[in-house]
Amino acid sequence: MGDTKGGPFDIPGELAREWLRLPANPNGRHNSDVLKPWVNGMDLTRRPAGKWIVDFGMTMTAEDAALYEEPFHLIRERVRPAWERQRAAGRRHRWWLHPRPRPKMWRALDGLTRYIATPTVARHRLFVWLDARVCPDHQLIVVARDDDVTFGILHSRFHEAWSLRLGTSLEDRPRYTPTTTFETFPFPEGLSPDMPAADYTDDPRAIAIAEAARRLVELRDRWLNPPEWVEWVHEPVPGYPKRPVARDAAAAKELKTRTLTNLYNARPHWLSDAQAMLDAAVAAAYGWDPDIPDDEALRFLLALNSAIGRSSER
Repeated sequence: MGDTKGGPFDIPGELAREWLRLPANPNGRHNSDVLKPWVNGMDLTRRPAGKWIVDFGMTMTAEDAALYEEPFHLIRERVRPAWERQRAAGRRHRWWLHPRPRPKMWRALDGLTRYIATPTVARHRLFVWLDARVCPDHQLIVVARDDDVTFGILHSRFHEAWSLRLGTSLEDRPRYTPTTTFETFPFPEGLSPDMPAADYTDDPRAIAIAEAARRLVELRDRWLNPPEWVEWVHEPVPGYPKRPVARDAAAAKELKTRTLTNLYNARPHWLSDAQAMLDAAVAAAYGWDPDIPDDEALRFLLALNSAIGRSSER
């Protein structure tokens, strides 16, 4: 689960960029130390809102946080009053920090350039790549892997069927609960995410899945942000991913409809073809026919799950 900010720590991108352009603070450090691009579930299923988040880490004292003048001042004015009304004394005395910053998640992401994310609640079970410098909200589930094979298996119809059967729901939207959907899912033998991706680099099954996954993402990304409409620009200081900017007002208007939800609602032929290629590669990794029905695949997956459970008990 992503970071739980527990208050209005998020800020508009324009304000974050203003702060990034400021001179160093009295401690000689720049505001980039405590500013990160921030993404929540709606940013993935709709158009990104382009928000950032103020993050003083997990252990920074109020005295050290105050040295980052502009971010601290805003958080003191916006967040502190709400926490001072709370009964939890611990939170009242740590109002400048996120209540659940997910240290295990950040340790797992250390050394990666990107990670896999999916909205906790969404109409379609979608997985996306996020830059490792982006802070994910608690309404995102994070998979600390940067290989296309893991992404491809998770984005297959077999994992989707498994997650729909074993997950929960909020009204008409399925909920991805990692303990019942990810942790129980039996990956193809030799391609599981508890082993280094380098171990299966030369596996023909992995190569086929990775190629199909990359193809799906490339087509999808080009539809979401056509280069004719979007320019990718650098942030004011190094160390952050580029951001998409509409080339003009007409492009900005058109881009409003280019969302993953709209794309998967429409399911154009090219998307279905790309997904079918990915599903076929994943099916082959299990030794199945590419046209295997979902119910039959689920029976095989359940048997694999049971077999793995019996093996671990020995």
